[in-house]
Amino acid sequence: MPSLLSLVTFLPIVGAAIVAALPERAAKSSALAVSVLAFLVSIPLWFQFDPNSAELFQLVEKMDWIPAFGVSYHVGIDGVSLLLILLTTVLTPIIVLAGFSGVDKNQRGYFALMLVLEGAMIGTFVALDTFLFYLFWELVLLPMYFLIGIWGGERRLYAAVKLFVYTIVGSLLMLVALIGLYVLHHQVEGTWTTDLGRLLALNIPYDTQLWMFACFALAFAIKVPMFPLHTWLPDAHVEAPTGGSVVLAGVMLKMGTYGFYRFAMPLFPEATMAFGPFLIALCVIGIVYGALVAMVQDDVKKLVAYSSVSHLGFVMLGLFALNPQGVAGSIYQMLNHGVSTGALFLLVGVLYERRHTRKIVDYGGLTKVVPLFAVAFMIVTLSSIGLPGTNGFVGEFMILLGAFQYAPIPTAIATTGVIFGATYMLWMFQRVMFGPLTNRANQTLTDLNAREIGYMAPLIVLIFVMGVFPQPFLDRINPSVNAFVARMEERFDGTPYLAAGGVPSWIGAASAAPAPAAAPHDDAPTHAAPPAHHAPAPDAASGAHGE
Repeated sequence: MPSLLSLVTFLPIVGAAIVAALPERAAKSSALAVSVLAFLVSIPLWFQFDPNSAELFQLVEKMDWIPAFGVSYHVGIDGVSLLLILLTTVLTPIIVLAGFSGVDKNQRGYFALMLVLEGAMIGTFVALDTFLFYLFWELVLLPMYFLIGIWGGERRLYAAVKLFVYTIVGSLLMLVALIGLYVLHHQVEGTWTTDLGRLLALNIPYDTQLWMFACFALAFAIKVPMFPLHTWLPDAHVEAPTGGSVVLAGVMLKMGTYGFYRFAMPLFPEATMAFGPFLIALCVIGIVYGALVAMVQDDVKKLVAYSSVSHLGFVMLGLFALNPQGVAGSIYQMLNHGVSTGALFLLVGVLYERRHTRKIVDYGGLTKVVPLFAVAFMIVTLSSIGLPGTNGFVGEFMILLGAFQYAPIPTAIATTGVIFGATYMLWMFQRVMFGPLTNRANQTLTDLNAREIGYMAPLIVLIFVMGVFPQPFLDRINPSVNAFVARMEERFDGTPYLAAGGVPSWIGAASAAPAPAAAPHDDAPTHAAPPAHHAPAPDAASGAHGE
């Protein structure tokens, strides 16, 4: 019998094969049953994961796969991957349920591809072998390509090909760097391996780190996406079916930020230091640019797409702050963005199914005819702009708190993105929901039905639970974040990484001050983990691997 992690990973893929073999009329119910079963199977992960354990990775499974080449089937989870897996298994049944009315052709293929996508995304979050990670990373691309190319809008082929080309170019460069790591380990240690824990123990020369990090960073930056590699995202969102947009914004974009956190930055810490100021600059540009472009959109879906560019810029900014506040806030904001933006795309999909238009000018005064929809839209909008009491506030506050310690001037500029975000979201909400009901086609709109309430309710509940009670989530994130920060600081000999690299003048004087990264901080909610977790990541990984 497969262990729990393998079961969670491969259950959706096996279910996809079953759905594809069933008659068309059984596709909806069978896909929903498989996705709900995968969610139920994933729930024990939350309870079996021990946030107080001295081991970084838990529920580890390892067996030889291709021993001649040092490749193993090696999976495990820490607090970060745990929450991303649960985000995936929560969103997938919601996406399947939303597709009951939004998909009107070849439903069997649509739902089968969605389940394959779920399994592949979970696989990327559990893989502790770089070869296994790369296989799952590439597998994610194929279902999304077909979901957009077959069930998308008028320009679906253009959007699908653009997504494929961007992603595959970055992935191939990452493959080159992975092969380089593979060969380097053999040269240094005399053995072939693709195991992440053993690769983390390598002392990689600085010049080699630079080009390897560049290859990894390009692949992950495209997936995030970071400015200026973001141009595929608005096209993909606009042309994708509703379920494709939800899974793209909810989970797939997090694969890029997760890749930086799990692979690029721990493997190449000195290169992270060298590229840090440049990447922080790109984060700030992406935050402001995404918000300004979102402000002038006349298409609701494209507005939400550009808002993702801005919001993911905050996630990357917190990650490159390299202190517990910023990194933990970044991880938490990944989850928040998945919930809030996924809910926004679902609500836009509800409108589109009724009116077959996404133009803001075609709406107005909807609160008079669809009050339940208006309430749901208001809650999700307020979450997206980070209203206190909602999930968006906690993550943004922690990111800005952490980033300001090392880069006050860029962080101050990035803070304008919060103001712009409130502007374009509230302005869009006002034009769609309030004002006179002038368009006759809107007068006969029907409100949310029982099915739509059923799949929106869990997301709205999560918005408030994660906003009011963030500590249970942060307790699981903290040990991983503390080990991550400790590893980076160890490689900088205790020197804050921006100061170690020579502080650029635009960063600001505060970045040169010693950073209280590992010290307890009264007003930061991210340090609940005991000091024992501040262990270098390679040692913790090796202990968890049982090697």
